[in-house]
Amino acid sequence: TARPSARFTRHTPTKPAKMVLSALVSMVAPAARLAPARVAPQRVAQALRAPAFRPRVAFHAARAVSAKYASEKKGDYPSMDFRIFFSEDGKPVSPWHNVPLHNADGTVNFICEIPKETKAKMEVATDEELTPIKQDTKKGKLRDYPYNINWNYGMLPQTWEDPGHEHPEMKVMGDNDPVDVVEIGSAALEMGSVTPVKPVGVYAMIDDGELDWKVIAISAADPKAKDVNDVEDVEKHFPGELEKIRVWFRDYKTPDGKPQNKFGLDDKCMNKEYTMGVIEETSKFYQDLVSGKTENKKGLSLK
Repeated sequence: TARPSARFTRHTPTKPAKMVLSALVSMVAPAARLAPARVAPQRVAQALRAPAFRPRVAFHAARAVSAKYASEKKGDYPSMDFRIFFSEDGKPVSPWHNVPLHNADGTVNFICEIPKETKAKMEVATDEELTPIKQDTKKGKLRDYPYNINWNYGMLPQTWEDPGHEHPEMKVMGDNDPVDVVEIGSAALEMGSVTPVKPVGVYAMIDDGELDWKVIAISAADPKAKDVNDVEDVEKHFPGELEKIRVWFRDYKTPDGKPQNKFGLDDKCMNKEYTMGVIEETSKFYQDLVSGKTENKKGLSLK
């Protein structure tokens, strides 16, 4: 059988093909400051590839941070003895003290304590050495929420809500814990995972008279992350989700006969600028705690 010739016959482009090529060239030409007829084919290819490339970079960055930390489960789950310990390059570390708050790309790190659609009330044990994750207890029994939480829930490392600081507007003190995060992405994250997230809003929940910030965030690797940059974007891409979050945290104690939790700041989910101010303030409170500038009066483990 004869081989096909290596030479190609030149064909005149059809009218639809000319229209497509003209549109692509006109998009690239202004940026290159060239006349459309002189735009190199490589520039057209680059323009076509660029939008698909950005999410891939964000995904790899998120995966790199997650892979840096390992977690090890010890004890039976569920039980009083169950713990999740963290390590970095084989060395034991604290998720509260040794995982950085900020990443170079502007994201912050989120420690997942409770994966979405589960109800065991897991938390970083701030009073235990290396602050592992454990299940909360009440009256000698393991504590569960009355129903599943619909989002990934956890905390921001190297933050602290100072119980000695009164909020100037709401007149309430911090709850002595790291800042809580509600992660609204589509994937259920693993308990004990470290995930870069984009903070986009915050609720000022008041729980038993204490200020308990709830930062709303989305995983940097989530397909919708590129479109969610502030609180109004949450309503656009996750309609009704902010109100669901507020109602869930308002009501979760009522099945046990307790009153509803309250919210400050007129029940509003504040915008990203306000949220980042909360994160920076509570980061400073944390730094003052570990440096000794603020006295550790509550028996917290600082290592």
